[in-house]
Amino acid sequence: MAELNQEYIKKMEDVLATYEKPYTPAEPVVCLDEKPVSLHADIRPPIPAAPGRIAKRDNEYERCGTANVFCVVEPKAGRHFTLPTPNRSAPEFAQALETVVSSYPGARTIHVVMDNLNIHGRKSLTDYFGEERGGSIWNRLTVHYTPKHGSWLNQAEIEISLFSRQCLGKRRIPTLSILRRESRAWNRQVNRHRVKINWQFTRKRARAKFGYKRNLFRRSKT
Repeated sequence: MAELNQEYIKKMEDVLATYEKPYTPAEPVVCLDEKPVSLHADIRPPIPAAPGRIAKRDNEYERCGTANVFCVVEPKAGRHFTLPTPNRSAPEFAQALETVVSSYPGARTIHVVMDNLNIHGRKSLTDYFGEERGGSIWNRLTVHYTPKHGSWLNQAEIEISLFSRQCLGKRRIPTLSILRRESRAWNRQVNRHRVKINWQFTRKRARAKFGYKRNLFRRSKT
């Protein structure tokens, strides 16, 4: 657990206050995180299950490199964006964020919760799209960074867990194109059912758990 200092509390309270906002399509709250995925191929074809016979898979496999998946979720609306990319780079982040932003054309602002990874900033968008378009995309956001060592506050981590269990499972996925196909199929399913995240950790619970007063970080400014 990170040191519970003024900066940690300030960022934690900001994130939790954002989660406590009443749901409104005009100000959606989305959470973003990344997951590395190892690509593997079967060397020998698996044996499918049959009456009286369980499925079998050879222990040997071929390593086919790695990929990245941007997992983005709007928890209260049950809206999911699962975006596999070749790697976790600034251009890939810029494209993923543009996809999310373009999905909310009528929003006044889009609240985005993410960690402090060096690519998670305005520069990634302006470097890729140019100052005008990149700046315009970034200006549609209200960004809430989790505190350092506070990634557990990002509901996108729950999204990653869901994706890992329900889509990836223990299967071997050999290529980025297949990963994208499987991710699209899972994405359609969870969006069809509007799978939501029932977040229960509030500012009130944080104050009780960590034993700090409501105005602790406010006093530091005076």
